[in-house]
Amino acid sequence: MSKRLFTSSRVVPAAPEEIFALLADPARHVEIDGSGTLQRLIAGQGSMKLGSKFRIAMKAYGFPYRVTSKVVEYEENRLIAWCHLVKNRWRFELEPVEGGTRVTESADYRDIRFPRLTMRLIKDDLIEGSIATTLDNLVKRFS
Repeated sequence: MSKRLFTSSRVVPAAPEEIFALLADPARHVEIDGSGTLQRLIAGQGSMKLGSKFRIAMKAYGFPYRVTSKVVEYEENRLIAWCHLVKNRWRFELEPVEGGTRVTESADYRDIRFPRLTMRLIKDDLIEGSIATTLDNLVKRFS
């Protein structure tokens, strides 16, 4: 991994409140997951707030695992971010614009734990592709 911060945006044809309701419910993340790693929610169903935790069953490189994430940034209908043990942060920022809402997704690996291991497993094009697909899935979901 050469980069540590990945960001992309799309205009989604929906109000921020509609999009935020999906993003703030971890049971619905599998609906838009662009990484193909999310399998199902194990714990934490319902609308998240700052400090909320949720546990997801995942599968990557053929191996199943579970991740517990915590909401670390939260501004209703505007911003939500969570991180887990490695401390990479997934952030969604919503801004009302003509035609809907600009959704900016970021994957922030600048302050991660275990950087050598993570850098071997995560590739720039994998993260960029996952973000692009997630954003495209959001557009399709609300079109």
